[in-house]
Amino acid sequence: MSLRQLLLRLPRYLGVSGSPRRWWWSPSLDTISSVGSWRGQSSRSPGHWNQVVSEAEKIVGYPTSFMSLRCLLSDELSNIAMQVRKLVGTQHPLLTTARGLVHDSRHNLQLRGLVVLLISKAAGPSSTNASCQNYDTVSGIYSCQRSLAEITELIHTALLVHRGIVNLNELQSSDGPLKDMQFGNKIAILSGDFLLANACNGLALLQNTKVVELIASALMDLVQGVYHENSTSAKENHITKDIGISTWKKQAFLSHGALLAKSCQAAMELAKHDADVQDVAFQYGKHMAMSHKINSDLQPFIKEKTSDSVAFNLNSAPVVLHQEFLGRDLWIKQIGEAREKGRLDYAKLRETIKAGKGVTSAIDLCRYHGNKALEALESFPPSEARSALENIVFAVTRFS
Repeated sequence: MSLRQLLLRLPRYLGVSGSPRRWWWSPSLDTISSVGSWRGQSSRSPGHWNQVVSEAEKIVGYPTSFMSLRCLLSDELSNIAMQVRKLVGTQHPLLTTARGLVHDSRHNLQLRGLVVLLISKAAGPSSTNASCQNYDTVSGIYSCQRSLAEITELIHTALLVHRGIVNLNELQSSDGPLKDMQFGNKIAILSGDFLLANACNGLALLQNTKVVELIASALMDLVQGVYHENSTSAKENHITKDIGISTWKKQAFLSHGALLAKSCQAAMELAKHDADVQDVAFQYGKHMAMSHKINSDLQPFIKEKTSDSVAFNLNSAPVVLHQEFLGRDLWIKQIGEAREKGRLDYAKLRETIKAGKGVTSAIDLCRYHGNKALEALESFPPSEARSALENIVFAVTRFS
């Protein structure tokens, strides 16, 4: 399937006409804490993560928070923004996504593009292929690699928007009028498609067939991962599903790791690096993304202040590991004990899970992937960019 065909079919794959779980997007999927590494970093201040990102942005030459500004300020998207304003006062999740695009206080939205730029600078130009030695660079990064970083962010942003589509079949009266949700879904599809179209155009301008194939395959992986997430959803009405940690890891890579891993590999291809260097970049992107995902899954269980009313994903890494240690029968029993008046008491279930081995095992798994990411970086020469990539790993693997 061509990239153009994939982009045209993506909204349908993401559940516009199917039966996805109720909300496709959850803030916890892209929330990263200021928790740092287990390797002696002592800072636990809220500004630690912001400091890591700020220093990394200086290394790559400009704030990546403005990476997709040209697209966001286009006339077409401005018209869409005017329509989004009509959703103010409703509970459609597209509003939350839109606010995140404008005010990304934790610098999470542009993380993927930043990593692509850092690994491009850490690797430098190819020492064996002189065909791009004369290309213009800024802060040691080729312009085509910067374009790839922007494309990666556009794709990620588009998919966040598409994940904000509401399953109209599961609406409740408390969610507001049906017409508001229908209108919000139409705007989410339109704006997500617009961003994907811009990404497609940017890929074509790179004039590199292998890069196009890599990013297209990343999109296919993501579509497959989202599909399996839906089919094994462990929301309240699908609690009997049992995926296991091995299946969870496969799904997590497809849904959250493939885009970053293959974008890092594509950045090496643009600099004419050989297959070994490309694989190193892929491994860093893969394991960094997995650590990031597990860190996000752990937030409801490690935050000092967590609202009792906040529901967490029952397919998150700590919960899946908790089920494996506990056994399926006892897990179903705990689910039953946590029900009150037909609804699941997440506060009670959270404490039950925290008392088991799932949380500590998830922390260990996060650190395992962090160590694998650091091992991949050992192939690159010491530099500021490599140190910044290491610091990003430290920032998602510190839990003490």
